[in-house]
Amino acid sequence: MKKSLFRSSFLLFCCLATGPSARAQAPEKAKPAAAAHTEGEKAPPKETSSVTEHSIQLDGHNIPYKATAGTILLKDEKEEPTASVFYTAYTRTDTPDLSRRPLMFVYNGGPGGSSAPQHMGAFGPKRVVTADATNTPPPPYKVVDNAYSLVDVTDLIYIDPIGTGFSHAVGKAKDKDFWGVESDVKSLAQFINTYVSENNRWNSPKFLLGESYGTFRNAALVDYLQKHDGMDFNGVLMMSTVLDLGTISFAPGEDMTYVYYLPSYAAVAWYHKMLKNQPSDLDAFLRQAREFAIGEYAEALMKGSRLGAAERTAVLKKLSGFTGLSEDYLDKANLRVNLPQFMEELQRARGLTTGRLDARFSGPTFDLLGEYAQYDPMETAVFGAFVASFNQYVRQDLKFGEHQHYELLNEQAARSWDWKQPGEQRYGFPGSPNVEADLRDAMISNPHLKVQVENGLFDLATPFFGTELTMDHLDLPTNLRGNIQLEYYRAGHMMYLHLPSLEKLKTDVAAFVHSAASE
Repeated sequence: MKKSLFRSSFLLFCCLATGPSARAQAPEKAKPAAAAHTEGEKAPPKETSSVTEHSIQLDGHNIPYKATAGTILLKDEKEEPTASVFYTAYTRTDTPDLSRRPLMFVYNGGPGGSSAPQHMGAFGPKRVVTADATNTPPPPYKVVDNAYSLVDVTDLIYIDPIGTGFSHAVGKAKDKDFWGVESDVKSLAQFINTYVSENNRWNSPKFLLGESYGTFRNAALVDYLQKHDGMDFNGVLMMSTVLDLGTISFAPGEDMTYVYYLPSYAAVAWYHKMLKNQPSDLDAFLRQAREFAIGEYAEALMKGSRLGAAERTAVLKKLSGFTGLSEDYLDKANLRVNLPQFMEELQRARGLTTGRLDARFSGPTFDLLGEYAQYDPMETAVFGAFVASFNQYVRQDLKFGEHQHYELLNEQAARSWDWKQPGEQRYGFPGSPNVEADLRDAMISNPHLKVQVENGLFDLATPFFGTELTMDHLDLPTNLRGNIQLEYYRAGHMMYLHLPSLEKLKTDVAAFVHSAASE
């Protein structure tokens, strides 16, 4: 496979931009340095910010808000600065009592992804318009007031982890010092703690919202903040979830990944009308796919070479009926079709490759004889719109970032990530990175903690059935299982690219925040 497909594993992009309703003020001036520095000596790092005032019409109401684009310095045990973390905070300005106003920290995934995708595609005050399930034309891009923004419901703080956006290591530290499961959690925890303290928000209802790897981060971060900092949370939002990376890894000899993916393959085959007997009811069809996946299909895979000929023939026929792939192809694949193979094979006869992050997207196939997909058509369809729009928005509307490079996706961080989880207790040899226990522990220690899980039915990056089984196996006490709520969207990994799904997403998240904040 070419590099671009691996890149898709880490990519989530998004943007904002300007509109006529924004009322920008001059940014706050940086404080002058206390003393001059000798030639060649670096000035000590400092925090900077730009504050602008805006308003937006949401559901017939005028919502005034303050946008703060700035940096917070992280420090080590000697109080020496180690990193400058860039954030954008949207704070409603007509709130009389901030202790009643929810506070939501938002980030994307990767690892190595900036917050720009969520920021500009989902809940920020501005949204870049992209074509649905097809390529967005090149600039000029259209940016509009986001009718589905959450600024009416909660204050929003978008965080760019170190090495992404404008965030970077300072002093003697290096960006790579923060590229790992544990170091990432500790750096974001220090940022959140600092922001909450400096803005007097300790008594505000608090939420985390992460997407993709951001959900993996969510589980470890909420547990760490509650245990280490005594900061209890009201809710965690998991968008396109993976807590056990083994569920999306087609490792040799590991059959369960094929089981997790089968219902997603079925959903995608249904969407592209690749099924011989196209069902009219997708939900009913997916219930059948789940039952087959965890039943006959899983049993057949577990039997391996002991699978009898008659049983194999029966499973092949049903597998073809759910995936849209031919029985001959499935037979040659030994009943096991991994994701890049499925992306390449499903629409091969049409000369098309199927998308990964959002399988509603398709693109021309480079090599019609190839076995694996060479790229993700969804990525190439929307990437340019998010890059251009955010870069203009942050400089023009937020008055921040002049002469700085915004790192939307840091592939080096993704490749260099330290997946070790210090302190974990395992028997036998190391397994896939897994934070299920972190989420379970956070929910047990704080029995009021609520979790909402948002799933895209056409997401082939984090399959919904794998997420369902993960949530079913957290080993929670019976009385806490109802604290987890699952929602579904007829869209992909970035379900907000599909307007009907974005509308439902706003409704679902707003209701969740209202409920969890009022307990």
